[in-house]
Amino acid sequence: MKLDKKIHKLINLEKRRQENTINLIASENYVSKNILKAQGSILTNKYAEGYYKKRYYGGCKYIDKIENIAIKRAKKLFKAKYVNVQPHSGSQANFAVYNAILKPGDTILAMKLSHGGHITHGSKINISGKIYNSIFYKLNKKENINYKEIKLLAIKYKPKLIIAGFSSFSKICNWKKFRKISNINNSYLLVDMSHIAGLVAANLYPNPIKYAHIVTSTTHKTLAGPRGGIILSSINNKSLYEKINKSIFPGTQGGPLMHIIASKAICFKEALNKNFIKYQKQILKNAKYMTKVFKKNNFKIVSGKTQTHLFLINLKNKNISGHTAEKILNKVNITVNKNYIPDDKKNSLETSGIRIGTAAITKRGIKEKTSSYIAKLICKTLKNIKNIKIIKKIKNKIINICKKFPIYKKII
Repeated sequence: MKLDKKIHKLINLEKRRQENTINLIASENYVSKNILKAQGSILTNKYAEGYYKKRYYGGCKYIDKIENIAIKRAKKLFKAKYVNVQPHSGSQANFAVYNAILKPGDTILAMKLSHGGHITHGSKINISGKIYNSIFYKLNKKENINYKEIKLLAIKYKPKLIIAGFSSFSKICNWKKFRKISNINNSYLLVDMSHIAGLVAANLYPNPIKYAHIVTSTTHKTLAGPRGGIILSSINNKSLYEKINKSIFPGTQGGPLMHIIASKAICFKEALNKNFIKYQKQILKNAKYMTKVFKKNNFKIVSGKTQTHLFLINLKNKNISGHTAEKILNKVNITVNKNYIPDDKKNSLETSGIRIGTAAITKRGIKEKTSSYIAKLICKTLKNIKNIKIIKKIKNKIINICKKFPIYKKII
């Protein structure tokens, strides 16, 4: 069969874009060459509905071994007793959990989307907010998690499920406090650690497995694996595990993506390596150094600081929207995403902030000095959005940084 020239050309153009762009999107990362090979392997040909040694298709001898390896490695990495590696995404993992433990109309208590939560945590624009009754907690005036408010809401609404975890909150969550609050009404506690899974694996962020009934995560982002989801738990409840397994298949998914599960297995092995811990430490350093630069240039950091790989910049005092900032930074080959800030009055297509993450640039081998320089270039860009000459100069500087730190020569 002849090469599909149109698609092949677009793939090459995207490859070039990635190599020549500083990627600061907190949800993205670069996978290793070994993961790329597994994702593009013949495993994509195989149907494997069901679970280990309990498949609905024949020919799963090696498939069973691959999935079992992935599960064992994930258990070791996160100190879990139960793992399901079949969710196609973090969203699918979350919905499978809801489907397993909730009934339509049950109450969910979660972080408000505009305060750092995720759309799958009961947002009205998501199916989770249409099927279940969603109540939301917010950040306080200092832009920290208000545990007192969460407790009061839990007492008042008696949620069947409390969700901890975030999409754009930059500080440490107190899982123990969340568990104490969930115990008031015997609510389930679900922790969505999608953003901080890599930090958790490296023991640089508190592991929620000790406190949550169920933990969900993506396998990309800081974990630097393939795009996919995972569900974990360490409570002694086989009945719950069975409900979750049935909720994944046949409840919400068909056949597992075995090329992705093999890639997840490789990802977990890479995360068990000592080099992975060094990588995660550098992610944190780069984020902290970048926030220092922004503060010096009078940019407001939401919550005041970062203790993770990400942070939000409030652009209100700069009189620019998140959409405008995203657009102008794209012109200098810097990719960020517009993002709500707490109590944002702008809509989701405009927003008053941008979110920045350091997992991808750190994977390129970038350290404090260069990450600080990139932050300075961002400040200069946003201060000169109408100056074409300055914009062109900054773009050339960014391209030079990209050439100095190519993606697939620095990947772990």
